[in-house]
Order: sequence, then C-alpha cells, then structure tokens
Amino acid sequence: MSDRSYWERHAAHYDASLRILGRPFPRMLELTQAAVRGRARVLEVAAGTGLVTTALAEVAGEVVATDYASAMVEVLERRVRELGLANVRCEQADIYALRFEPGSFDAVVAANVLHLVPDLDGALRALKRVLRPGGKLITPTFCHDETWLSAILSRAASLTGFPSHRRFTARSLREALESFGAHVDRAETLAGLVPIGYVESTFDR
Repeated sequence: MSDRSYWERHAAHYDASLRILGRPFPRMLELTQAAVRGRARVLEVAAGTGLVTTALAEVAGEVVATDYASAMVEVLERRVRELGLANVRCEQADIYALRFEPGSFDAVVAANVLHLVPDLDGALRALKRVLRPGGKLITPTFCHDETWLSAILSRAASLTGFPSHRRFTARSLREALESFGAHVDRAETLAGLVPIGYVESTFDR
C-alpha cells in the first residue's frame, strides 16, 4: 500500500485516531496562531481534515489549505464549509509540486508531516520556494523517538502500515532544519504520548 492510499483510506476516522495523541495540540495551536497572527497569506500543507486550518483562519488574512489525499481534502472542505470560513481555500496538492509562484506566502505551516515525507530535503526545498523573504516556516512534528513510550508506540504503529519515514527527537528535528539552512527562531517540546517538537524557522535569501 502506498503512502497516499493509506491516507485516502484513513481520512474518515483520522480525527478519532488523533484524540489519543491530542495532549500537545492546544499548545501547538496556540504557538502556531501566534506565529501567523496578522500575516496576509498563509499556506498549510498536509492540512488533513482541518484541525490546524480552523485555528489559522482565526488569525490570518487568507489561508490556502492543501493535502495530497483527495479524501482528506473532501473532509477538509466540508469542515471549512460548515464553519463558514470564508478566508480559507482548499486544494489538493503534493508537497513536492506546489503550484504557487515563488515567494507567494508570508508563512507556511507544515504540521505533523515532516516525519512522513520520503525526501525531507525535497519537501523543505519546496516549502522554502513559496515563502517570501523573511517569511516564517512553522513545522510542529511528532517526535517518535523522544521518549521510550513514544518509541514503542511508533514501532507498534509501523506494524499496522503507518507510513512513517523517520523517527525524530525534538533535537534531531531542529538539527535537520538547521542542516538544511533554516534559522530556528523558536523551538519547544510539547509533552504527550508522542511528543510534538514545535519549531519556527526563517531563511536567508
């Protein structure tokens, strides 16, 4: 089963599956909102069913929310429509082939996806391309190797076909971004069954 087909199959119960991992989410959303507050145009990749999208819509001018699984986009569009989020546009898009002009966005949010991408540098390169000079990259990411419990849970999940391509710690996540050339402006480890490493970065041009 391909990575894409996994997410197509799991879109309907994605929200329910995240409830057991939800302890870091309130703080993650608080930090993410603060990072994008007042920014005119924000891109969200791997938006899934819109759990982060709704928070972004409260504080940003325009949000373009994307996911590469069509079933996820269907759920996302329904949530946006039901909540009446007029400043959100939903699109199906591959993180490696974003159909936007260079420098199109004031901020890019890639929440809980960097551990899932096969080509990390390729994904970061694509996200950097669409950021304007001085724009903010926000990458909260599940850190599967942060604790012994999260490591056990991660390895158990892999037996079910969960398509993770790397297991970060908060430190290795930050180091991966810095190795790519990002300047880390803020980093915080958010506790949970699987902790989230929250990182905000900018790039020199």
